[in-house]
Amino acid sequence: MNPENLAQIKTYALGIAALLYEEAQGTVPEQLKTLSGLEATVRGQLLQYVSPEIALFLSKAPVAPPQGEPEF
Repeated sequence: MNPENLAQIKTYALGIAALLYEEAQGTVPEQLKTLSGLEATVRGQLLQYVSPEIALFLSKAPVAPPQGEPEF
């Protein structure tokens, strides 16, 4: 990955992390006191908020069928 894109990803990731942490502090602060609780919180937030947005973005990109397989 080129350095500019990597720097941009890091910037966005830190912003997302700050927002998710703020949200978790308001809803499940007790889970942020243990490593397992923190992991569960982060995983849940990524699945609920971040992954769907990435999937929506990717679903708008044209996808070529794999070579060797017939198109339907």
